[in-house]
Amino acid sequence: MIPDVNYWAVLVATLSTLVVGSLWYTPKTFGDRWMRLAKVDREAAEARGIWPIVTTVLVSFLTAWVLAGAVYIAWQFYAGSFFTAAVVTGVLLWIGFTAARMITHDAFEGRPSGLTTLNLAHELVTVLVMAVIIGVWPPAGV
Repeated sequence: MIPDVNYWAVLVATLSTLVVGSLWYTPKTFGDRWMRLAKVDREAAEARGIWPIVTTVLVSFLTAWVLAGAVYIAWQFYAGSFFTAAVVTGVLLWIGFTAARMITHDAFEGRPSGLTTLNLAHELVTVLVMAVIIGVWPPAGV
């Protein structure tokens, strides 16, 4: 079975990561705290230019596409609401892959727990927004 994916939803979910990231990492929300905890030099970050954003768009598209496919498979398996399948699948994938792996890497790298928590929360919000977009905009015929 090939999962049926709404690519418009995937594209909008991809773009949503830029909105979430822009709001999350602005200095007035968590940007200054993140830069301090991650020891990011503002000038060096600005010198990298657009490449981190291009990278974000590419990997966010992959994440949205995989999430949409996983949601479709979960919805087919469990039946019920496509929206519920999207949110539950998003949270479970975040727990099992993003959170678990990030916690492991941060523990070995000795990163501050505050940084890990801040990054995990950002990733959870990002995945939830993507899941909501995919959940309210299922493939045709669903």
